[in-house]
Amino acid sequence: MELFAIKDATVVRATGEVVFEHLSWSMRERETWAIVGPTGSGKTALTELLQGRLRVSAGSIAWPLVHRLRAEGRPIAWPSEIVARVGFKEESRLFSYGRHYYQQRFNFIEPDDDLTLGQFLHAGTSTTEEAIERVTTRLGIAHLRGLSFIKLSNGQTRRARIARALLGHPELLILDEPFVGLDADGRGEVADMLRQLVAEGTRLILITGSQTIPAWATHVLSLDDGRVTYAGPAADYRPIVETSASTAQASSGANPAEPIVVLRNVNVTHGGTQILRDVSWTVRAGERWALLGPNGSGKTTLLSLLCGDHPQAYANDIMLFGQRRGEGESIWDIKRRVGLVSPEMHLYFTEPLTAFEAAGTGFFDVLVKRATPSEQDERVRKLFAHFTIEDMADRPFARLSTGQQRIVLLVRSLVKDPPMLILDEPFQTLDAVTIARARLWIDDRVGADRTVIFVTHNEAELPTSVTRRLRLRAGMVIEST
Repeated sequence: MELFAIKDATVVRATGEVVFEHLSWSMRERETWAIVGPTGSGKTALTELLQGRLRVSAGSIAWPLVHRLRAEGRPIAWPSEIVARVGFKEESRLFSYGRHYYQQRFNFIEPDDDLTLGQFLHAGTSTTEEAIERVTTRLGIAHLRGLSFIKLSNGQTRRARIARALLGHPELLILDEPFVGLDADGRGEVADMLRQLVAEGTRLILITGSQTIPAWATHVLSLDDGRVTYAGPAADYRPIVETSASTAQASSGANPAEPIVVLRNVNVTHGGTQILRDVSWTVRAGERWALLGPNGSGKTTLLSLLCGDHPQAYANDIMLFGQRRGEGESIWDIKRRVGLVSPEMHLYFTEPLTAFEAAGTGFFDVLVKRATPSEQDERVRKLFAHFTIEDMADRPFARLSTGQQRIVLLVRSLVKDPPMLILDEPFQTLDAVTIARARLWIDDRVGADRTVIFVTHNEAELPTSVTRRLRLRAGMVIEST
């Protein structure tokens, strides 16, 4: 039996913008679909259509599943009442990043402003404590239920949102890139958990990369620029190997010897839990480091010290750009020397900006619009051209797909050509061609005197110029080469 059927549909947004033309796709009971495609291909828009948030102006979309449930007595007005989608960002009546600021992740939060993970899972539902214990244990976050939601890592937040969706018992669950931000063990655990859910009868649609389609997915829908390029059994799907016209080469030139980061026996504790343990690390100008380690190993906390965001920097022996923290420099003195892109920073872009304006905020290290002179505008245009996103410049940032937003924020980190570039999982949700372009820029366009710190769970995506490794586990350095 069919769950839904889209036939030769023209799909438009409320503004009249056409998203799909001649779209046809259907899903039947006991099918589990993986939706794949390059950045901006329409994957997220398709899930919006399934929730009834986009309009079909020609052709049709039918919901046999909704009709069957109504016949059983369920008062369903919209598909969104039975279709749950877990995307990149939590923005709801329970929690909005627009009501918080980035540094709150590392500071005390007033009780009236706080929302724990346990409260997030309980709010607005009739779920039992036993059900929460069961699902959070399955997802590996049961021990975090007393922690502030804002303090969860990217991977932990994703698991929390999957848990809340499951507690609502949706008829159809859509997971948008559920493996992003998870280390290899975490990806395996989530994939196994989802496999069990499918085996137990959960109807599931998964948006993921063409190389990470799980074995239990029965069908694949491939999109490219709003067009269906394949729709059929997963066993017959053959992903297109994307290549770049250029090959990235390692940067050349001798590295200057002066250290710009010196950490000596750094310790960070929060809520009685030690996050970093006796971490010592020296980074010299021009060095290219990979910061590695599983989820929860302390990488995000370490980066917050380097960016001036964490208050415990003042209680430790830390020198940044030749000056010890706490000797008179402001957070802005540090930030003007650092370009940053991270999944956590992405969450706080809530202002009404165009893509071009969002990229331009990188010159000022803020999240709101600032006027930019012509030379800065030209720098942004040059980067937009390199990443072939000129057509996005005037589009609202909030209406771009997650992958498109991530490209814009990568450009934001590059615009001021900073002495130190911190790239925290910069390639999440990006397609292979865009990743190749980004690696090319980092290897060939970022000067040899510029320092790069690159965080990833996948060493295969490292630019070739990244030759050094710092690896953390449980807050301790286990490799520094």
